[in-house]
Amino acid sequence: MPELPEVETVRGTLKNFILGKEIAEVKIYYDKIITGDPFDFAGRLKGQCICDIERIGKYLIFILSEDAFISHLRMEGKYTLVSAYAKIQKHEHVVIDFTDGTSLRYADTRKFGRIEIVSKDHYMTAPALAKLGPEPWQAEAEEVYRKLQRSSLPIKTILLDQSVLAGIGNIYANEICFKMKLHPKTPAKNLSKKRVAELIEVSGEILDRAIKEGGTTIHSFDANGITGLFQNSLLVHMQKVCDVCGGEITKEAVHGRGTYYCKNCQKRRS
Repeated sequence: MPELPEVETVRGTLKNFILGKEIAEVKIYYDKIITGDPFDFAGRLKGQCICDIERIGKYLIFILSEDAFISHLRMEGKYTLVSAYAKIQKHEHVVIDFTDGTSLRYADTRKFGRIEIVSKDHYMTAPALAKLGPEPWQAEAEEVYRKLQRSSLPIKTILLDQSVLAGIGNIYANEICFKMKLHPKTPAKNLSKKRVAELIEVSGEILDRAIKEGGTTIHSFDANGITGLFQNSLLVHMQKVCDVCGGEITKEAVHGRGTYYCKNCQKRRS
């Protein structure tokens, strides 16, 4: 699943290709990708220009001349820019043709992604964005600590809760726990204020590094043909042996999510 670094890579890449382009036509081949009326979505976009692309957590926000639309890639969503005359591929569900003869295609093998048109001036009030917590770089340790004190859930599960810290997904949650030598099943309320501050700092550091390396290419992620390199820096996710102690990496499910950790470096503490 594309997480914050991957979505940031998509945002930066698309900005190099589509800013200033005018939309000539929008074709939708799978209605459920669009939240709301797909015909209204297609009609409103026609004639507008792409002014900017922003990102909040794992969401892309395409800023148009009059409106905006929010896009969540979910499991396998991806955007590519091709010729408007290129044949529509099997999993391309939304096609935005520009007046210059190019076409922005949204492809999604599993069809889990969602796109929604929103107010350009008030898109932060859209339900999808309003419920998000801060990204690690903007998070206040005291506020995050208060949230964690109310939860007995494993810290790995809390890291995936976008209302606590936005943008962290399964891969980076595993890496964050490993960097902190924190057992992923540690109850969130057991973390001290000092450890919560460290959690926020480490989260930001790992996401920063992943952004610089273009994200993590696992399975099918790419940004218009540009693939990330952070998978070469992963210390625990999908690894077999711990680089720190040489012990075996354990994989098990924590609240249904595949979790990698080292039993030696990430000991369970009472």
